[in-house]
Amino acid sequence: MDNYTTDNTARRYKAHVSILGTTQLHLRNPYIIAWWSAAFPGFGHMLLSKYLRGYALFIWEVIVNVEAHVNSSMIYSFQGNIDMAREVLNTRWVLMYIPVYLFGIWDSYRTTVDMNRVYLLAEREDHRFNFYSIGALEINYLDKRNPVVALMWSMFIPGLGQLYIHRILTAIFLIIWLVVFYYYSHFAEGVLLLILGNVKEATSVLKPEWLLFLPSLYGFAAYDSYINTVENNKLFEKELRKHLTNNYQAREFQILKGQKVK
Repeated sequence: MDNYTTDNTARRYKAHVSILGTTQLHLRNPYIIAWWSAAFPGFGHMLLSKYLRGYALFIWEVIVNVEAHVNSSMIYSFQGNIDMAREVLNTRWVLMYIPVYLFGIWDSYRTTVDMNRVYLLAEREDHRFNFYSIGALEINYLDKRNPVVALMWSMFIPGLGQLYIHRILTAIFLIIWLVVFYYYSHFAEGVLLLILGNVKEATSVLKPEWLLFLPSLYGFAAYDSYINTVENNKLFEKELRKHLTNNYQAREFQILKGQKVK
């Protein structure tokens, strides 16, 4: 049950709070969103809360990358073994990989520009939205949280920072794929062997083509949790300021231009 249900009388709403998370419009840098799509297709769209499109591109990236041996080719190229980098690529999959990869970058940039315009219009209309939602399984509400805490938990396990700020869909998605990457890369096994001092065995047990997915996952989880905590805090402050102004500020109170508020 929501404390307020949008009735579609407004053309645009700035935010929506549900038991699955808080979705809001805010200004974003199109180049940063496009960069995340270049780092890993789907991440840019997930930052925009375009979950279905983001999940589709993410899953496509994992499947086609593994089948085309893109990560393996990158590792050989980092080592200077260009001939082996070319040989290991599976051209049947690479030719499908490139167009979708470029589409993810282009579409995330284009969508960011459009959503920035929609945000400016929604901010101008400034219609009320629900900021409290309660159901049989969850409770979600606007509140101030610490961005550093969200960042810290994301660096431990991707998805925990999202749980902290109640981005349930992103949290579940990240945790599931973290388990997949850990399992196929043998990362946990390699860390355990490294702790035991078996450096050579720890290196040999790792699967680089799967291990290379982890830095992007960790980086995205940290960035997403931090940025969304900051933006949720801004949204909370705006909503609280509006509530106090409408209910407690005297109607005759005015702030003159150039006057500083103490």
